[in-house]
Amino acid sequence: MAILLGLVVGVLTLAAWWVLQNYTYWKRRGIPHDPPNIPLGNISDLWKTMPLAGILKRTYLKYRKQTDGPFVGFYLYSMKYIVITDVDFLKTVLIRDFDKFHDRGVYHNEKDDPLTNNLATIEGQKWKSLRQKLTPTFTALKMKNMFSTVLSVGDEMIRVVDEKISSSSQTLEVTDLVSRFTADVIGICAFGLECNSLRDPKAEFVQMGYSALRERRHGWLVDLLIFGMPKLAVKLGLQFLLPSVQEFYMKIVQDTIDYRVKSKVTRNDFMDTLIDMKLQYDKGDKENGLTFNEVAAQAFIFFLAGFEAGSTTMGFTLYELACNQDVQDKLRSEIDSVLQKHNGKLEYDAMQELTYTEKVINESLRKHPVVAHLARIATKPYQHSNPKYFIEEGTGVLVSTMGIHYDPEFYPEPEKFIPERFDEEQVKKRPTCAFLPFGAGPRNCIGLRFGRMQVVVGLALLIHNFRFELHPETPVPMKYTAKNLLLGSEAGIHLNVSKVVRD
Repeated sequence: MAILLGLVVGVLTLAAWWVLQNYTYWKRRGIPHDPPNIPLGNISDLWKTMPLAGILKRTYLKYRKQTDGPFVGFYLYSMKYIVITDVDFLKTVLIRDFDKFHDRGVYHNEKDDPLTNNLATIEGQKWKSLRQKLTPTFTALKMKNMFSTVLSVGDEMIRVVDEKISSSSQTLEVTDLVSRFTADVIGICAFGLECNSLRDPKAEFVQMGYSALRERRHGWLVDLLIFGMPKLAVKLGLQFLLPSVQEFYMKIVQDTIDYRVKSKVTRNDFMDTLIDMKLQYDKGDKENGLTFNEVAAQAFIFFLAGFEAGSTTMGFTLYELACNQDVQDKLRSEIDSVLQKHNGKLEYDAMQELTYTEKVINESLRKHPVVAHLARIATKPYQHSNPKYFIEEGTGVLVSTMGIHYDPEFYPEPEKFIPERFDEEQVKKRPTCAFLPFGAGPRNCIGLRFGRMQVVVGLALLIHNFRFELHPETPVPMKYTAKNLLLGSEAGIHLNVSKVVRD
């Protein structure tokens, strides 16, 4: 009994020592930080009153001028992180010394949760190899080939809205509308499927997209392991995605591959590239090929990124245009002028002429970046010119995209919506990494071209045909949901929509 009691006391003493050492790490090093709570660290508000984006924005703006180094300490559950407060050092992490910070250090479980093993999460040489394989999928030529498909879905969206509002102004929840637009676009471009989400309120593609992004499989305790100790979570075989989501996307990908291979159908799209890689793997070329699970994982992340990032960007942009009618009028004037030059049709090359449209989208992404923070992990020790600010291998790195976007040093009066911030001469005045909606460096968003094309087409068609105005219940300023990892509105975006009347 005495031996057992001694063992218990020893284990408890060791645990207490570990907790003390772990949660006093930044204090012992003399690095500025907010005092942590055990076991949540500095994220006590997470999923209760604000998203992680809000917590990191608060930290960045609090310390950006208050330290003698380029970062402050931060605890994400029990994991030690830094939050970068100097944009020049941010360029070092994302670009100059990328070889020391190339991984994101987030959960991915190839064996038990294969869809999480995608380009956004995998690490090291495996990520580098996959990135090289997938990059040709997103060339300008590929985008041009897919443009007519995106435009066709956009035309259908206009018909649906036109039917909804009839002859008088109607209130629409625009985030749901544009989510259905992006779901149909990705459904065709990634899977070759006519999803009909714009007309089917119960479309499975949309429902599964929402489930994958907004429903959590576990409670906070398991989430603590998955987000705070991802490698331990993988060893324990924990799964992040809902079983229904896994089954749906695995089946969709398998059915798509089987149909195209048997019928010898080629569409020159994203899925064709993935199928070619799977066939290479099946023939024994493991270096250039992909397994079925790897193909499914890439198709899954491409769908989620295009579905959520595209629709959320469009929703926030329509909200800002409703708040700023003068900007909406100027934008409509540009769109109408470009369409008139091209016989009333939106063409791929004509998008280059929509310069003010690009500025409006960029300003929306500045105020409401869908991916409002970036994560990296130090894969090697890093020695800063100030010895106090060394970074140990395994330390996490967090970048507050939203904090930087609201830094008045780079964007005076950051709460205001001013597209002219993205005039060429204004952009040149700011540091390289002062605008990060798609990340920066070798690990930036691979689907940037496709995402922008989708948003430009959708917005150009909507603004050309309809006027968007605030509904009495539309929150000003915007309220974000606290429960999502990606930035989103708290209760949708309800706007009054009416047809544009032309003489």
